[in-house]
Amino acid sequence: MSVTSSTKSEGGLGETIRVVIHALLIALVIRTFLFQPFNIPSGSMKATLLVGDYLFVSKYSYGYSHYSFPFSPPLFSGRIFGSYPARGDVVVFRPPNDTSTDFIKRVIGLPGDRIQMKEGLLYINGNPIKRERLSDYTGDDPCGRSEPVKRWKETLPNGVSYESLDCVDSPGFPDNTNVYEVPPGDFFMMGDNRDNSSDSRVFGYVPFENLVGRAQMIFFSIREGDSAWMFWRWPWAVRWNRIFKLVR
Repeated sequence: MSVTSSTKSEGGLGETIRVVIHALLIALVIRTFLFQPFNIPSGSMKATLLVGDYLFVSKYSYGYSHYSFPFSPPLFSGRIFGSYPARGDVVVFRPPNDTSTDFIKRVIGLPGDRIQMKEGLLYINGNPIKRERLSDYTGDDPCGRSEPVKRWKETLPNGVSYESLDCVDSPGFPDNTNVYEVPPGDFFMMGDNRDNSSDSRVFGYVPFENLVGRAQMIFFSIREGDSAWMFWRWPWAVRWNRIFKLVR
């Protein structure tokens, strides 16, 4: 009887280990090829994305590079099943000056475009984009100060619209820049919080290979300054109106 009991116990342990391994493999496949969760640690994409947002990023949208895999092993160069992002997509990528860190910005410039900021207004290929003044933004202190911040509705040439913030009326950088001519195979990224974003105006063009995926949906959001693991604060700290919100 004792031998039978031991055999059953070992069989149960082995089955548990197999289930755990299968679950980990499935999770790895989903993370690598389908969706990966990310959280927003900074305010560079306010008001579209807030600090404390957790979102799913689709890994298949632009194909796969070695940055699609955990720890980014240099298995190959370029992309397989590659597809260019559309202007206005919100994209996770690795900047050229720090390929160990994930950034999230909006695609503003496509290969061959000329991008420039003049007095805080975005120009694409010599033409100003359509911009409509909205009510001031007052939430989550986007610029490190308590006063209201100018908020705009911007519409890109392909019809994609989103909100942007203008913290500072400045005659200098970043409200006024030189013309950036986007090279073939590269993209120009900008944050929606224009005066509080380290983007292609700072680190340059982003190669197609460096794209990780497209931001799709917010699946959880907690107030800035709170932590997701503090579940006893969820009734007051969770931004319930942002859960399952699509990223546009």
